[in-house]
Amino acid sequence: MNSALSRQEWDIVISDHSMPHFSGTNALSLLRTKGPEVPFIFVSGTMGEEAAVAALKDGAQDYVMKGNLKRLVPAVQRELREVEQRRERKHLERQVQQLQKFEAIGRLAGGIAHDFNNVICAILGWAELEYKDAQPGTRLQERLQKICDQAQRAAGLTSQLLAFARRQVLQPRRIDLNNLVEEGISLLRRVIGEDIEICLRPAANLRVTLADPVQIDQVLMNLCLNARDAMPKGGRLVIETQNVDIDEEYCRLHTYYVRPGSFVLLTVSDTGIGMDAAMIDRIFEPFFHYQGDRQGHGARLGNRVGIVKQHGGFINVYSEPGKGTTFRVYLPGDSGAPEPPKAEPDEQLRRAPKQSC
Repeated sequence: MNSALSRQEWDIVISDHSMPHFSGTNALSLLRTKGPEVPFIFVSGTMGEEAAVAALKDGAQDYVMKGNLKRLVPAVQRELREVEQRRERKHLERQVQQLQKFEAIGRLAGGIAHDFNNVICAILGWAELEYKDAQPGTRLQERLQKICDQAQRAAGLTSQLLAFARRQVLQPRRIDLNNLVEEGISLLRRVIGEDIEICLRPAANLRVTLADPVQIDQVLMNLCLNARDAMPKGGRLVIETQNVDIDEEYCRLHTYYVRPGSFVLLTVSDTGIGMDAAMIDRIFEPFFHYQGDRQGHGARLGNRVGIVKQHGGFINVYSEPGKGTTFRVYLPGDSGAPEPPKAEPDEQLRRAPKQSC
């Protein structure tokens, strides 16, 4: 039994009470050290009432007498159903706790970000005025420049707080996500590195999405750069788009902020070092960055998930150590044609040739 429990996970254990050189009580005790939530049912012809009551107190779910085996199948069905309900309830409790934590952080972040930004602007304004009056090349001007640089850095942190709190001002328009991905990747090829293969898999007839292209581009860039850092020895980066429809059943089984509807899905997958469950639980916290030997995912993702939520979307992640990571970004789908992009002064920059797989 010990070998069987170590070899795989089991849905239920059914055991006799009296066995040569072993007993059902020993089996129950062994099971509880290995799988505390696995249902245990006694099936016995000699088990008395006192032994049955003691077994239930020790953690057994039920007992069936051999003279009444017609109870066995309903008992198994009931226990399998109840254990699934318990697991779902615990899963929902963890999600609610995470939601409460993020909402508390969001309220705190949004409450202080604007006031903090006003102070930064004042520091930056005065420093810039003094910088202009200082003699060029002097130590004073150099110090004032450092003050300006640090103030700008602090303003960037404020922006991250606002993004996580979902209080940034968006400038949405109907966009073709395929075009945004192709343009972004053409620039990213210069920094991703030649040892990483980039594969684009755009979906045909992709819905438009009502989104701020600058903010969504930042989400894409962040995911791709984190993927690059997770593949220090090279690998494969795959970016896909597709139309998906989310129903009520999917919402019930997945994260708490999922809602049903039509979405445009952006998937970013890598073949990097991957993440364990403990890291996945924390990567969306604001300013979290994994400290240790494992570099890559975990940098600046808290504000990115805030951006996606502010658009009415959500992010899912799947990863295993040594097996890579996949991020799925769901953005609400919209009808109509994409709006033309605003003219940018650097549109004429030469872009790397597009590739697809």
